[in-house]
Order: sequence, then C-alpha cells, then structure tokens
Amino acid sequence: MKFNKTSILIVVFLSTLQGFSQEILTKKEALKITLENNFGIKIANNNLAIAKNNSSIYNTRFLPTAGISSGANYSRNNQTVTPQDGDLRSTNGAVTKSYNASLNLNYILYDGLGRKYNYQQLKETYNLTELQAKETIENTYLQLFTSYFQIARLSENTNNLSEALTISKRRLQRAKYQYDYGQSTKLEFLNAEVDVNNDSISLISARQQLNNAKRGLNIVLGIEKEVNYRVETDVDFIKIMNFEDLQMKTLANNSLLKQNEKNVAISKFNIKINKANYIPSLGLNTSYGWNKSNNENPANPFSPASVSSTGLNAGLSFSWSLFDGGSTKTRVANAKIALDNQQILLEQQRTIIQNNLKNTWENYNNQLFIIGAQEKNVSTTKNNFDRTEERYKLGQVISIEFRQAQINLINAKTALNNAKFDAKLIELQLLQLSGDILNVNF
Repeated sequence: MKFNKTSILIVVFLSTLQGFSQEILTKKEALKITLENNFGIKIANNNLAIAKNNSSIYNTRFLPTAGISSGANYSRNNQTVTPQDGDLRSTNGAVTKSYNASLNLNYILYDGLGRKYNYQQLKETYNLTELQAKETIENTYLQLFTSYFQIARLSENTNNLSEALTISKRRLQRAKYQYDYGQSTKLEFLNAEVDVNNDSISLISARQQLNNAKRGLNIVLGIEKEVNYRVETDVDFIKIMNFEDLQMKTLANNSLLKQNEKNVAISKFNIKINKANYIPSLGLNTSYGWNKSNNENPANPFSPASVSSTGLNAGLSFSWSLFDGGSTKTRVANAKIALDNQQILLEQQRTIIQNNLKNTWENYNNQLFIIGAQEKNVSTTKNNFDRTEERYKLGQVISIEFRQAQINLINAKTALNNAKFDAKLIELQLLQLSGDILNVNF
C-alpha cells in the first residue's frame, strides 16, 4: 500500500511538472508577434510606403526641373569660297571645333490647376491606401483570434475527452475486478473496454486537431513555433453598446465604407484633372550657356578664327489646345460615369454592411442566450452523472445507463464550450464591422 501511494505521488508530480514546463502563449503576446511578423501586414506597410512616396511634392510637377547639357563637335572639311571679286579660294582639311555648355531651368507657371488637383488626388490615394492597410490589420486581428480561440476551444474539448477517458478507465478497472471475482459477466467488461478504446480514439483525434490548429496559427503569426504550448482559455465578453449606437459607429468608421468614400473623392478629382486640359498653360524656361568655336585654316580669310560667347536666356511659353479631336471631352464624360459608379458602389456597400450588422447582432444575442441555456444543461447533466455514478458504484444502475450519463455530460460540456467561443468570435465580427477591433485590449 505504501508503494502504491508513492507511485501515485510520482505520477502527479510529473504531470504537474509537465504542465508547468509548457509555454503559455498569451493573447497579447500572440498579437505582438503577429503585428511584427505577419506577411500580409508587411506587404500592407510596404504598399503604404509606396503611396507615401507617390503623394510627396516630388511627384506633383510643383517643383521646377533643372539640368546641365554640354557638348563638343569636330569637323574636317574641304572648303571652296568664291567671293564677289571672283578670286576662288580653296582649303583642304579645314578644321572646325566647337564646344557648348548650359544650365537649364524650366517651370510651369500655370497649367489650369491640373497639378493642384493631381496633388490632392494623390493625397486621397494615400489615405485610401492607409484605409486598406487598416483593413488588412483588422482582418489579421480577426484571423488571429479566430485561430487562437479555435485552439482554446479544442484545448477545452481535449481536456473534457481526457477526463472522460479517465472515468472510462476507472470503469474498466472496476469491471475487471468484478469479472475476476465473479460479480459480473464478461459482457460488462467487454463493453467497458470498447468504451475505453472509443474514448482513446476520440482523444487522439482531438489532439491531432489541436496540433493542426496550432500549426495554422503559425501562418498568422508569421513564425515557425513548436506546438507544445498552451493558450489562454478564459473568455471575457465586452459590453457592447445598443444597436442604434453600434449602427452609427459602423456607418462612421467601417473600413470598407471609408474606402468607398475615398474612391468617390478620387473620382471627383479625376474629373477636375481632365477638365484642366481645357485651360491654357504658361511655362517659364531659362538657361545660362557658354559656346565656343575654333576655325582652323578657313577658306574665307574674313571668317573669325575663334568665337566665344556666354549669356543668359529666358523666355515664356504659352500653349492652348483649342481642339484635340474630342479626347478631353471623352475623358471628362468617362470620369463622370466612373464617379457615378463609385457612388453606386458606396450605396451598395452601405446596404450590405447594414444587413451584415443586423444579422451579426442578432446572432450575437442568440448566442449569449444559448450560453446561458448550455450552462444550465451542464449543471443538470453533471448532477445527473454524479448521482448515476454513485448508484453505479452501489450496483443500482447498469453500465449502459452510466455510460449514457457520461456521454450526456461530455456533450453538454462540449456544447457549452462551443457556444462560448462562437459568441466570442461573433463579438469580434461586430467589433470589426464597427471599426473598433483595433481598440480592444486583449
């Protein structure tokens, strides 16, 4: 008897040690890892950097252009000159060398406000990319916690199955003793053995699903992490405002709606940009240059042997397309149609989101009710199982009744567990619709 107690203590100690040795991946830690390593978030940040570069003043034609040009020419020609006195002069191999260099500056003084509208459109495009990045992060939040709570759900279900297997093993041991001492038939023992095997298979399958879910979470985290860790299984629900306030917040902050609004603004600027082609443009160009040429052995003795000049040149250019074949008119007409399409898409998106919000809100409240009902079921089935177990030990109920009470308890616990995590995921969907998911303190 002393040996048995010692063995039990060793097993309990090793089990406790194994539990403490498992790393706990908290929700905050998982979120931190995801924000740093998730592939989709990295791409979204890169796209945002590109949009920021595109919206800078260097991409708007508001700044002048400057350049340096230079060149050198060499020519060797045979020249014949016939002056008015008729005295023909010829030179073979007359060499001419010329050099030039200039600094050029060009600036558009006025282009019908086209570059102004283009700059404003680029700013709106950057804001749109910002909203797209925000949507990517929101979707990643939802994906992360869907995977995380799925692991928590499977962990709880696995624990329930492990507990059920322990009960079935105790029942098998009892049936074996009873059969060995002639107090029951072998059928009781065989039924208990089958139930142990079935519970073992269910537990192995649940553990496999749990490990698969953990590997799936690795993709969201953006890292390779061993599956021998645990997660937090507690679920805290957030007190969500009433439906009217939630609807107002959704219409004001939903990422998809905000993106559609930006697309409408971009389309409006596109009309103005195209209309700017109807207006004339005025440009300024200046240059400071140096030129030099050397003439060796010219046929004309009056030609200068060397000429050099430096100076500043400046000028204004005016252009106005009176008629371009109707291409500007076509672009303006198409831009107006594109704007109309964006406004239609905005109304469509608003209707879809409002409908999704109503459905999700109703599902959420129904799920909260189901949690309450399932909690009562667990309490009832637990009470029934405890009583059945006591009567089973006294031999007042057969093993089939005991097994049914055990199955009822497992099913009730599993149903409550599923209802709890389903409600949490629906709550996250509500927070995403209302644009609040990034503000939740997990």
